[in-house]
Parts: sequence; C-alpha cells; structure tokens
Amino acid sequence: MALILVADDEYFLAVMLADMLEDEGHEVQTAPNGQAALALMRDAKPALLITDFMMPIMTGLELAEAMHEDAALADIPIILVSGAQGGIAREKPELFQAVFDKPYQRDGLLAEVERMLNGKG
Repeated sequence: MALILVADDEYFLAVMLADMLEDEGHEVQTAPNGQAALALMRDAKPALLITDFMMPIMTGLELAEAMHEDAALADIPIILVSGAQGGIAREKPELFQAVFDKPYQRDGLLAEVERMLNGKG
C-alpha cells in the first residue's frame, strides 16, 4: 500500500501505531523526533506523516513548518496526534490536514489515513 512515517518520542506509542498501520497493509517507518523524521522524509518520501507535537530536538510543529518550506516535502499530508497541543495545530490548517487528540479512536484515525492516501484529504 503506502509508506507512512510515524514521528513520536514515546517509543511504545510509535510502535503501537506502526503495528496498527502495518496490519492495514502499509509500510511504516518510525522516528523519535522531528529532526530524525525530516531526514527520513528526505530519503524515503513517504505518502503520509503522522506526528506527535511535543518531541525533543524538533517538535511536530517545527517539523511541519520545515516540510511546508521544502518544495520536495510540502505536498505530503500531515496528521497530528497530540495529547495536549491539538488546539495549536487546529489553528494551522495549512500545516496539519488532520488533528487527533490522544487517546484517539483507532477506527477514526485509520479512516482518516485512508481518506488522505486516496486523495480525498
């Protein structure tokens, strides 16, 4: 199916989300922070990014801003999954195409992933 990058500094949450996406047939890479995610994105060009907001080194917001400024990455849709910063992301629809508050509903997130990957995002 599609290559999806998951950026989250909480290892077990990243692995759980990656497993969930792989069960749906997607290839998934994970990154522990925005800086690592940006490097992976430049190499792998995933179809979608799912990122946390609060991460060390580079936050999800800083990652989204860097992608928005990079012509090679600007068209990759971003889903933010955040425990406390969803409101900030909702004020930036030019950066985040969808925002889910933790704990999120599995089926809702998977439906949004499919909607974005099928060009309806």
